[in-house]
Amino acid sequence: MKLLIDFFPIILFFVAFKLAGIYVATGIAIVATIAQIAWLRHSTGKIEPMQWVSLGVIVLFGGATIVAQNETFIKWKPTVLYWLMGASLMAGLLFKKNLLKSLMGSQIDLPEAAWRVTNWSWIVFFAIMGVLNLWVAFTFDTDTWVNFKLFGGLGLMVVFVIGQALYLGRYMKTDEAPKQP
Repeated sequence: MKLLIDFFPIILFFVAFKLAGIYVATGIAIVATIAQIAWLRHSTGKIEPMQWVSLGVIVLFGGATIVAQNETFIKWKPTVLYWLMGASLMAGLLFKKNLLKSLMGSQIDLPEAAWRVTNWSWIVFFAIMGVLNLWVAFTFDTDTWVNFKLFGGLGLMVVFVIGQALYLGRYMKTDEAPKQP
């Protein structure tokens, strides 16, 4: 259910784009993100900081898209989010704090070197995704960009997370005792 809530605005954006175009889709994405935040606030009482940032970015860039009737703004939105996430992780390092470890350290026990590699890999991934979004957005037509935004971006994220899981898997401890012959 959480996954559906997380992808609710982008799925509605995709469907609305296919049915009614970029400006209607952008308006629906703004409304869907506001509804997502309201639903999370109602159901959990808690909104994560990145969800607030995402809301601010969609309202700012989506609003500019609608007001100016210029799709360039909405095409920048994913890049801005990717780069903000990467910059947040990097800023944590400036303050000698690994934000991934702060967020996930209670769930996963890793050596410091693994936390460092994981943090840097996410920083690089977000930087590359931001550049890739801009390349697709301004090299191809809007329809291709929307398809990439949903399928390409999501697909690359899944591949990256699987890669992270494989990397982190070597550090996972099992509670299983060795079997006696």
